[in-house]
Amino acid sequence: MSAHQQTAASPFIRACRNEPVQHTPVWFMRQAGRSLPEYLKLREGVPMLESCMRPELITEITLQPVRRHGVDAAVYFSDIVVPLKAIGLDVEIKPGVGPVVADPIRNRQDLARLRDLDPSDVGYVTEAVGLLTAELGSTPLIGFAGAPFTLASYLVEGGPSRNHERTKALMYGDPELWRDLLDRLADITTAFLKVQIEAGASAVQVFDSWVGALSPADYRRYVMPASAKVFDAVAGYGVPRIHFGVGTGELLGLMSEAGADVMGVDWRVPLDEAARRVGPGKALQGNLDPAVLFAPTAAVEAKTREVLDAAAAAGTGHIFNLGHGVLPTTDPDALSRLVDFVHSSTEAV
Repeated sequence: MSAHQQTAASPFIRACRNEPVQHTPVWFMRQAGRSLPEYLKLREGVPMLESCMRPELITEITLQPVRRHGVDAAVYFSDIVVPLKAIGLDVEIKPGVGPVVADPIRNRQDLARLRDLDPSDVGYVTEAVGLLTAELGSTPLIGFAGAPFTLASYLVEGGPSRNHERTKALMYGDPELWRDLLDRLADITTAFLKVQIEAGASAVQVFDSWVGALSPADYRRYVMPASAKVFDAVAGYGVPRIHFGVGTGELLGLMSEAGADVMGVDWRVPLDEAARRVGPGKALQGNLDPAVLFAPTAAVEAKTREVLDAAAAAGTGHIFNLGHGVLPTTDPDALSRLVDFVHSSTEAV
């Protein structure tokens, strides 16, 4: 039995497909990592990108939150710049800063550095996914990739940016180069997702972390074609495709049109309103504010009920998650209590 067949009846996959579930499934963005003491111990002295290239380390880090929290899905431990590093770009993840690109892409000549990603460039991904699916059994593994816009922003800015000045200057000033850049990145993202799916990932999530910086008109014109290309290219595998961005309330309808099966929603828009914006037929994922986990347990449970009630009103498949990643100083026990609360609150009698 393939990994995809083993996980087909899991609450997570069923919710992605808008099918009835025994309880609302839960997983957390950034569950594999920085909030867990066992992760910090494992990563001591190992640079971030190196940890994303060692199959045994990837496997252990990915499994840690499944063991500790009892979440309904694992998410492959990686970083959105891993495929860029794999094709030979000089990119590093600097602690406290984030991904930094030594030679940013600013003109058409620079575009030539973005070669196609071959599966052999990321053999460690195939190996790690194989190790993981063998361990996870009926628990799904979610594959991971950055969306073309967010990858382009890192490449053009040279690192994290608050205002995306260079990105927008290129987008508006040379739309042809911009289109070619995003098209090339769509192919790289697609290749990275295909490696994970073919190795056994049961679903994939595309993170467009920075796309909330755009207006709906700019998203439709400058970004949507490349995102749609990615989702269309992996549609034939039949695995659920999740799309998530931060600060994207105004873009939810357009992002849904790009082609994912499940829309991730940040904490700024209630799920019943998100369902209205997204339109029928799509499952929703989200969307507790990560900062709520720092409040007393009773307050966390009250806010969680609000999310669950809004999801029930939405009348669609629902995967419970935070509205962004787990914050680094979150108490891991608060996450475990949250998983138990969601499961017990939604258990079908």
